Amino acid sequence: MPSDPFRPLRSALYLPASNQRAIDKSRSLAADAVIFDLEDAVAPDMKAAARANLVLAFGSPPASNQIRVIRVNASDSPWLDDDLDTAAKCKPDAVLLPKVSSVKDLVDFARRAEQRGAGSIPALWCMIETAQGLTQLNEIVTAGLGAQPRLACLVVGTNDIARETGVSTLDQRRYLVPWLMSTVLVAKANGVSVLDGVWNDFKNVTGFDDEARQAQLMGFDGKTLIHPSQVDFANAAFAPSAQAVAEAQAIVGAFADPANAGKAVLNIGGRMVELLHLEMARRTLERAASIRPAGSP
Repeated sequence: MPSDPFRPLRSALYLPASNQRAIDKSRSLAADAVIFDLEDAVAPDMKAAARANLVLAFGSPPASNQIRVIRVNASDSPWLDDDLDTAAKCKPDAVLLPKVSSVKDLVDFARRAEQRGAGSIPALWCMIETAQGLTQLNEIVTAGLGAQPRLACLVVGTNDIARETGVSTLDQRRYLVPWLMSTVLVAKANGVSVLDGVWNDFKNVTGFDDEARQAQLMGFDGKTLIHPSQVDFANAAFAPSAQAVAEAQAIVGAFADPANAGKAVLNIGGRMVELLHLEMARRTLERAASIRPAGSP
């Protein structure tokens, strides 16, 4: 993604690129990112039409500050080269590469992206959705940071992880949590964003809200979505609360007070606050300032 002021990733909505109506509607949605899918959501006999839809759609500017991502097919698929040709024409903010399981996947992708004219796309997003990808995550991220396009975001594919490993997603994902947390840790250690997997039962609003808030507490930057009805809930779950903003403003204000000049620790309302809390407070306010009101253009 472009390195301009902070852009939130609370909500990243998958849309099938074969669905022209969904593509048109995406401009009016409050999703922070839209992932136009050429992979799982598009049948083989519809992929050419889906690519044509994207070329047409990307001829118009995006909705204000909305990140546009194209999910291509995997490195070992027969459709990747055509997908990359389309990405080169569309010039999205990022390309999402699925089923990244090894450094070789990234090396092969980077070589082919360069060959097809897609090497100048600003960012690479990688889906971590295989057991091998989880075990080689450090190596994948290290290679991705040196690749072109450069790795900017990890996307967890919880459905595929569960399918491949047999690990249950039930009971608040308690059996997946160790892998989810290790992915967050690697992402944060390397300065890349990280998005949680999808919630499949989109009519179960309470279940989605609970899982989104769990993901926020685990340190994810946002959540991938399968239905527009999930956007507002994700945006709310990953946005700083009014209380968090008020506390951050109090911390920043206290350290800015000339009476506290040079102090590294302050007593604010009976709580000892250090310079590290000041840094966290500034990030909270930056995040809050970057979030557009729901429904804004």
